[in-house]
Amino acid sequence: MGKFRPLMFLPPVLFLALAALFWFGNLREDREALPSAREGQAAPAVMLTQLGDLEMFDDDTLRDGEVKLVNYWASWCAPCRAEHPLLEELALELPVYGINYRDQPDRALEFLDELGNPFAASGADAAGRMALDWGLYGVPETYVVAGDGTIVLRFAGPITREVVANRIRPAIEQAAAR
Repeated sequence: MGKFRPLMFLPPVLFLALAALFWFGNLREDREALPSAREGQAAPAVMLTQLGDLEMFDDDTLRDGEVKLVNYWASWCAPCRAEHPLLEELALELPVYGINYRDQPDRALEFLDELGNPFAASGADAAGRMALDWGLYGVPETYVVAGDGTIVLRFAGPITREVVANRIRPAIEQAAAR
């Protein structure tokens, strides 16, 4: 019989220890929440172009004293279509500002003509330059912005009734209390 070599067990033991660490670390992680460096900071500069004849918004709008939502969307985005009715409902309660992301203006306007326009004002970010400053992962993304222009929440992905109840509304209340 050969010699017993304890070091030969080291690689499998290390592998199992790392696997357990990653497994248990992922169980505690909120998979719905992507980190945002912008939460708690001032909203970046608004650099939009006109979208058809829709009213535009600017930096002053984001700092007008009112709590608001800012929503990045695109006509080619299926989840944007799915969340659209909830944006229309929220627009009855507070201003929602739309940023059309890397889209063709005629298709964006057709999207709003077909589904309705929940946005108090809109603009286009055709090159995606402003989206980079905001830390956009992809569309749709919704931001709750306090009246002083501070981003209170960034939610990546389509909003649902559950997201509105558990994430958006609490963030709106937090923004209103600022």
